[in-house]
Amino acid sequence: MRAHTKSGRSTRGSLLLLVAMGIAGPGVAQQTPPPGGEPRDFNLPQGDTYSLDNGLQVTLVPYGATPKVYMQLIIRSGNIDEAADEVWLADITGDLMQEGTATRTAEELAQEAAAMGGELNIGVGLDQTTIGGDVLSDFGPDLVRLVADVARNSTLPESELERIKTDRVRRVSVSLQRPRSVSLAEFRRRMYGDHAYGRIYPTQAMIESYTIEQVRDFWAANYGAARSHLYVSGRFDADAIEDAVREAFGDWAAGTPADEKRAEPRTGREIVLINRPGAPQSTMYLGLPVVDPSDADFVSLQVANTLLGGAFGSRITSNIREDKGYTYSPFSQVSTRYRDAYWVQIADVTTDVTGPALEEIFKEIDRLQTEPPDDDELGGIQNYMAGIFVLQNSSRQGIVSQLSFLNLHGLPEEFLTGYVSRIYSVTPQEVQRIAADYLRSEDMLLVVTGDKTVIADQLAQFGTVIEVEPTRP
Repeated sequence: MRAHTKSGRSTRGSLLLLVAMGIAGPGVAQQTPPPGGEPRDFNLPQGDTYSLDNGLQVTLVPYGATPKVYMQLIIRSGNIDEAADEVWLADITGDLMQEGTATRTAEELAQEAAAMGGELNIGVGLDQTTIGGDVLSDFGPDLVRLVADVARNSTLPESELERIKTDRVRRVSVSLQRPRSVSLAEFRRRMYGDHAYGRIYPTQAMIESYTIEQVRDFWAANYGAARSHLYVSGRFDADAIEDAVREAFGDWAAGTPADEKRAEPRTGREIVLINRPGAPQSTMYLGLPVVDPSDADFVSLQVANTLLGGAFGSRITSNIREDKGYTYSPFSQVSTRYRDAYWVQIADVTTDVTGPALEEIFKEIDRLQTEPPDDDELGGIQNYMAGIFVLQNSSRQGIVSQLSFLNLHGLPEEFLTGYVSRIYSVTPQEVQRIAADYLRSEDMLLVVTGDKTVIADQLAQFGTVIEVEPTRP
């Protein structure tokens, strides 16, 4: 039986933790770990891509030794296709698609997927909707037929609409109790206006107004072969999969091609305050539009972001978390959509240090614009990024995710296969240039949710403060 300390941790586990941290316990000699291996470029497994006469694209990528196959039908439709007064109509459509087809009930859909060793999932995003799952290899052709049945023959039963709408109203209400959700909604609304990317949450009245005719019209208008790409990765019989694809999807109506609805995000300094009386923390979103993945500077921008705030050891995190203790888990990211991206720093900081935390964030941005990082610091970030990239792609799901990313953004395969080399080619001077060109403090939008009585004066030092009401369910 394993001995335990009072904290409940095993003494063996605690000892291993101390060794990993470089803190030797009694009688334990410290040892220097061996150096890590040289990160290599990602090698995309050799696959096969073809199209059916109706426009459906199919990509098959053999991968791994585990007898499983992962499959995703990705349809270029989502919240981007909603009207201004139909927010989340795409999500409700996705919910109803799981409620049965012309030949299968909702229970039968779930049971068939379970019998294959997996489950069927439907996901709705801003630009894309996905239908698929991960099953045992022998059932790959069966999963093709199941996915096709849901995509093509969903009955969208009116009997389930009220229940689904009620559930969606509850989800909105729960989400908007969270400061980050409220801040994000205002951040995106300010940046994108009435574009679909700026409409994060519907109102309760909006959801309750949706009819089954609206749902069925949305489904009919946006789902079809011409907008769809089926990805298959894992261990499978390629001939059997192709036979199933042609049988199940061959006569699917092409439908209309995806309609590009590009955003025109706003740039310029704005400071927006959302009052949350008594809040012990201020939740901040600070950012601005940047180049999207199709731009030659995009990978360099990702490197600059990771160094600045996108990793646990990044500058902003080290400053306001480790050195100052203002926050627990700040992070920055480059958030992407179709032909669109923005950089954002997100943090929940103690209310009485809202201003000082912002001052430190701006200082770190300014420092990166005026002083290039040294080779050691940049090298550590590059090693981290290269390792994460390779790990993310070391699965059936990761390969499909990356290939669909290429497809959405119109990128060549070289973006993947040369990604690690591109990371390592970024110089300290290029990081400095990227920070100066794209992370312009004077053009950043700042949205803060917190106690107005404590933080209003702190925010005023950075410019005129606009107070707005929070998004309501």
